[in-house]
Amino acid sequence: MIAVEEKKSFEKNAPSLQQGSEGKMDDVMRAMPHALGPEKSILSSMLQNPQEYISTAIEEKLTKEHFYLPAHSMIFDVLMECFEKGQDVELVSLVQKLIDKSLLENIGGPAALTELYSYAPNAGHFLTHLGYVKDKFILRSVINSCNDAITQAYDNPEDVPQLLDGVETAVLAIRENAEVNRAVTIKSSVKDVMEYFAALCAGEKEAQGFPTGYEVLDRMSSGLKPGEMFVIAARPSMGKTSLMMNIVEHICIDQEKPAMVFSCEMSSFQIVQRLVFSRARFKLSDLHKGLIPQKKDLLSIKRAAEEIGNAKLFIDDTPGITINDLRAKARRKKRDEDIQLIAIDYLQLMRSLSKQAANSREREIAEISAGLKGLAKELGIPIIVLAQLNRGPESRSGGTPKMSDLRESGSIEQDADLIGLLYRSAYYAENEEERKEEEGRAELLLAKNRNGETGPVPLTFIAPLMRFETGAPAQEPSA
Repeated sequence: MIAVEEKKSFEKNAPSLQQGSEGKMDDVMRAMPHALGPEKSILSSMLQNPQEYISTAIEEKLTKEHFYLPAHSMIFDVLMECFEKGQDVELVSLVQKLIDKSLLENIGGPAALTELYSYAPNAGHFLTHLGYVKDKFILRSVINSCNDAITQAYDNPEDVPQLLDGVETAVLAIRENAEVNRAVTIKSSVKDVMEYFAALCAGEKEAQGFPTGYEVLDRMSSGLKPGEMFVIAARPSMGKTSLMMNIVEHICIDQEKPAMVFSCEMSSFQIVQRLVFSRARFKLSDLHKGLIPQKKDLLSIKRAAEEIGNAKLFIDDTPGITINDLRAKARRKKRDEDIQLIAIDYLQLMRSLSKQAANSREREIAEISAGLKGLAKELGIPIIVLAQLNRGPESRSGGTPKMSDLRESGSIEQDADLIGLLYRSAYYAENEEERKEEEGRAELLLAKNRNGETGPVPLTFIAPLMRFETGAPAQEPSA
């Protein structure tokens, strides 16, 4: 009978909490939090009205792990299997299913199922009882996570930052109910894909990712989508920070989406200074020349400062930030401010303090790259990451970059969903005449696009404003 199984499960699952002093430990038996009555009520409702209550359980993301009693977990699992296969859910068929799986005796025999069926004469309290079951599962998850953390801490690990990151990840996963089984059926995935396709056909902008503000790039990439990592790579002085901040400006200010920037190279003052004067289209270099701003310039600067000041843009300029610290800060900001974009300048200035990365720079970059991609998926937001290229472009005529020029690790190529190689031909001009001819011309070579086409994105770089604009520079008419 289920009552007997409840007692066995209680004895099996009750944890021992060690207390005492001066080396003497007393074992105190305490049962894990559970709600057996609500568990039985949920299963009873599902047996009585499968179409309504099994469907509700699926919508509420109830899984067999939520049940404290193993017998209840087994019954739930078989109920879900029958429902998903379109089979009738009734006592006779269920008993046969349990016999075929050699589980009938484990759940207490046919009498236990009969008793369970009649347990809840009123199924109107289904959601209330489901809430009790979920709450107890969360409490058990907290206890298990804390016990794991205590055990690991007592083991005196060498990699303490890694332990701290793991503890925080586990606790946040519980808070966000991330411990619920994420596995979905192919039927559910196909439905999501078709809904997305219909939204695209209807021209709904929400179906696409965040627009970057660059027309060709948006067309090729369909915008920056949740869970994607977009790597912008270039040699030094190509303007990759400017391009990144132009995209951040468009998404955060024009699209009014909260965003966070991690800058390992520039201070927050320098970043905001660039943003203000670039948006105001005022050449800061004019002040250094002693030129006095006109009234229209002052109005533009004031307006730009107000727009940027009102934006939900968060800047962290910790130099050499570790991947664990970055992930912890990003999680908290996602939780508190619901940030929709992260931008990082730049990958090779970050650090990993894991033991495996200590003796291998390539391994360290691989861990950082994988960590950033994992963070994008975990938070469900796009991440823009800047990266340095090696000296490969300097050895080629014209300096055209290749994806293989990514410095220190090929893992970046593997982890990234999009890779754009920023290139300005004037930088590699062989003489002054050629430099003037190529001035302002830039390209973002989309070398990798996991979900679309690749190719060049023509841009114009306005050096005094540190700003990229869409399209190639206008050609001056020949004399």
